[in-house]
Amino acid sequence: MHFDSTDHYIASSALKQAVNAAIALQKPLLIKGEPGTGKTLLAEELAKSIGSELIQWHIKSTTKAQQGLYEYDAVSRLRDSQLGDERVHDIGNYIVKGKLWQAFASDEQGPRPVLLIDEIDKADIEFPNDLLLELDKMEFFVYETGERVVAKQRPIVIITSNNEKELPDAFLRRCFFHYIDFPSPDEMQQIVDVHYPDIKQTLLREALEVFFGLRQVDGLKKKPSTSELLDWLKLLMAEDISPEVLQQSADKGGLMPLFGALLKNEQDVSLIEKLAFMSRR
Repeated sequence: MHFDSTDHYIASSALKQAVNAAIALQKPLLIKGEPGTGKTLLAEELAKSIGSELIQWHIKSTTKAQQGLYEYDAVSRLRDSQLGDERVHDIGNYIVKGKLWQAFASDEQGPRPVLLIDEIDKADIEFPNDLLLELDKMEFFVYETGERVVAKQRPIVIITSNNEKELPDAFLRRCFFHYIDFPSPDEMQQIVDVHYPDIKQTLLREALEVFFGLRQVDGLKKKPSTSELLDWLKLLMAEDISPEVLQQSADKGGLMPLFGALLKNEQDVSLIEKLAFMSRR
């Protein structure tokens, strides 16, 4: 089992090494990087490339580790008991399998499933520690039924983080870590060519110059991401914006056409407008 770039995902050599190292070590791969650098997409493309099932667990601020294992629906059981439903005699009817359980139950005859735990840093600080044993031993106990759930085969676990909060050391020790650097202009051109193979290269060159220039502006609250660049390019092509128009906006120091795809708050728009005004004085 070996991961490489795909038709829809350009992976750096360092990222490919990290993925394959995590697979070989049978450890979770912890991926960090700026939003929009393809952390979530990595798991999707990895699953496609090895012909495996992708199980996605998107973490929210209210998510608890127990939900990844299972939940006991006591309310439904109480309701059914009041209605005289025969299902109440089997408590297993009220056990809702979580994403880890789904991954553990994957067919052992097929390829290892890919389990994505997306944006783990959104949960509370205890969340990663609450999964230590389950991710390490690949098993857990269902207290309501007395059942021990053991993974039929160890899933490939991809964990993403936007660095909103630090993760516990004990959790980090059990992971293989990789930080996705923001793509260079050359790497970005390769990424764009995958998504928009028919884009005019003159337009792409001008757009990339504007994009990377914008990311270098001091004081910008939110730097535009790769996904936002792709959205912007899609709009430029749809509106048939010429490279010359982009060049003129850059020369005059004004806002670029369709800037709402790149600038996502009023402070950054105001900053660029102020810089444009200063450059014209």
